Amino acid sequence: MGRRFFPGVLVAVAALADSRGRHGLALDALLVAVPFAAVAAIAAFGGYLDRRDDAVVALQALLWGLALVLLIVSCEVRSNSIHGVPRLAISSLVACLGVFAIKAGVAVAPYVRRLAELRPAKP
Repeated sequence: MGRRFFPGVLVAVAALADSRGRHGLALDALLVAVPFAAVAAIAAFGGYLDRRDDAVVALQALLWGLALVLLIVSCEVRSNSIHGVPRLAISSLVACLGVFAIKAGVAVAPYVRRLAELRPAKP
């Protein structure tokens, strides 16, 4: 379970480092996040192949793939920049944060739905 949260935490660390001007640390965090996101994407795709009927599993696999692509784009653009951080690197990092936020919302939605169905007991 923790392996699924680790890339998101690293992306959040990279965003925080970028906001503080520590662009080298941000690149390092993103480079570390790539293999973890790749493994999570492959595992999610394997889960999709096992349960093709479940739309949530398919969406999670698709979002992992998108997050991986955005991570790779941000790393590539950052590694080739000489001065500062290009806008594409920042944009792809923010988009990756958005993908992880959507993933979290999709993962939490069934629990929120159950919570909404609870009714207080009658006295």
